[in-house]
Amino acid sequence: MPPTNPDRLLPVDPTCRAIARRLYDSVRDLPILSPHGHCDPRWFAENKRFPNPAELFVIPDHYVFRMLVSQGVALADLGVARSDGGAIERDPRKIWRLFAAHMHLFRGTPSGMWLNHSFEHVFGVDTPLTADTADAIYDHIDGQLALPGFAPRALFERFNIEALATTEGALDDLRWHRMIADSDWPGRVITTYRPDTVIDPETPGFAENIEQFGALTGEKTTTWAGYLAAHRTRRAVFRAHGATASDHGHATARTEDFDQTTAAALFEKAMNGTCTTDEADAFRGQMLTEMARMSVEDGMTLQIHAGSHRNHSAPVYAAHGRDKGFDIPMRTDYVRALKPMLDAVGMQRDLRIIVFTLDESTYGRELAPLAGAYPALKLGPPWWFFDSPEGIRRFREITTETCGFYNTVGFNDDTRAFCSIPARHDVARRADCAYLANLVATGRLPEDEAQQVARDLTYRLAKAAYSL
Repeated sequence: MPPTNPDRLLPVDPTCRAIARRLYDSVRDLPILSPHGHCDPRWFAENKRFPNPAELFVIPDHYVFRMLVSQGVALADLGVARSDGGAIERDPRKIWRLFAAHMHLFRGTPSGMWLNHSFEHVFGVDTPLTADTADAIYDHIDGQLALPGFAPRALFERFNIEALATTEGALDDLRWHRMIADSDWPGRVITTYRPDTVIDPETPGFAENIEQFGALTGEKTTTWAGYLAAHRTRRAVFRAHGATASDHGHATARTEDFDQTTAAALFEKAMNGTCTTDEADAFRGQMLTEMARMSVEDGMTLQIHAGSHRNHSAPVYAAHGRDKGFDIPMRTDYVRALKPMLDAVGMQRDLRIIVFTLDESTYGRELAPLAGAYPALKLGPPWWFFDSPEGIRRFREITTETCGFYNTVGFNDDTRAFCSIPARHDVARRADCAYLANLVATGRLPEDEAQQVARDLTYRLAKAAYSL
């Protein structure tokens, strides 16, 4: 493939492009902060070689396999595990060949850009991936993976990652984080508290999860007071393993602030499995406010990832389980939904609540005005379907006029695909510098201030928002 264009994503106008180059050159080599994502901590605990190219680039990446599925490729043929015990393709070379034969589907997409950046800059691949080149590129990458310089910790250091946060459930034993901490490796890999399975009454086996939660914490989780105490206990354990944030992936952004008697009655219904759909959503909403109060106590940042209709395909969910590329953005109301929580804690100056959205229509109408007023509220970067050059540009254009740059939190990659991290952060840096260059060229921002903003968006804002 031709070498990456050094001016990719920078403005076409010569004046703006020259400014953007200078801005980008000032931030391109800053360390990477990855404060929210889904990499596997086991990679860095054991530091074993990545098994093969298919397991590195295809099988874990729902950006990749959802596109192939949309063109009729079966998940099982891509090696994606089945929860129903059905057969899947287990030959990684066959999976890679199938992926390569469909590489053209990623033309013009962020995924295509990330993949090609990883092939070129991480593995030195200089030819396009096609059906004809699949075996040669597979062998080249596989050979590189066998070298010490391509072990997970070595790549972590090569990528210039200062801190990387993984995401673990409340019931996770955190063994891999303990192993990392007990090793002599200085890389900073921290956990994030994701308690959805012990907060969402609609989770299969919710009551059993709460029982396990009690056994894990030593708290009486059959009572409302004991249940809240278990969260405090577990948050402390996560903090001891490096966590600086919690994360909540609720379908809606609903929050509630019931009196404790009402909340306890709702918890009892959740435990008995008698919640209506609305009551289950109300309980999740109550728990967001409870988590926010706990964040005031312990200083952890609260992340809300709302607005996704998760596991939209019932057949795919039945066969393969959750997180298999069928999470779809949907309309989300933030003004009314967040009000109970913001009434309770929104004016807390030391609290950090970061709200993400998959509903771009809310940026200018709701989220930027909210983040531009409440001290506790910060606006998360373009997420998931919108972490693209165009998505980042739209985000800046819609939100900056209302909440500025400093009520946002920089960028995070939110990825399972480890080798795409440098590519994703490079795209964000280029897109932000392109936006800033336009402000400079049109007389709205001096270039020296734009350079400071570029550094803040790349590094300082994430470091402050996540206490890194």
